[in-house]
Order: sequence, then C-alpha cells, then structure tokens
Amino acid sequence: MTSLFQIIMMLLSVAQTIIIVHIIMSWLIQFGVLNLGQPIVAQIWDGLNRLLEPIYGPIRRALPQMGGLDLAPLIVILGIFVLRTVLINNAPAFY
Repeated sequence: MTSLFQIIMMLLSVAQTIIIVHIIMSWLIQFGVLNLGQPIVAQIWDGLNRLLEPIYGPIRRALPQMGGLDLAPLIVILGIFVLRTVLINNAPAFY
C-alpha cells in the first residue's frame, strides 16, 4: 500500500507542475514573450489547454464572472494542496 500512496503523491505533484507551467506560459504569451505563431509554442499551448480544460471547465462554470481574471487554476491548485494534506495526514492507513 505504500507504493499506492507514493504513486498518488507523485501524480498530484505532476498535475501541480503541469498547472504551474500552464499559468506561467499564459503569462508569457500575454506579455508577448512567447508567440503563438511559432509552431512548437502553439503545440505546447494547445496540448496544455486540451489537457486542463476538462478540469478547469466545470470550475469556470461554477465561479462567477470575474472580468478577465481566471481563478480556475488557483482553485485546482488549492484542491491539490488539500488532497495532499489529507493524504499525508492519513498516510498510516496506507501502511
């Protein structure tokens, strides 16, 4: 069961890293550092959007309109932190 706990924790870490990369990449695109006209940037951006939209979509629909501010990534990261905390506090159940 220890390996199951470690696999879940690793998957949560990977998900958190992907979300942070998506956030940073969106900032770089918004400020003109990255150009979506470059094929590799467009492919990475499209891949990240396709990967994360099923997670962000329901959260965006549940949140009120905030103008241009998207709080869905923040909510997902907070959810990951909560899930990690619950798992760490209940780690003895996996042994």
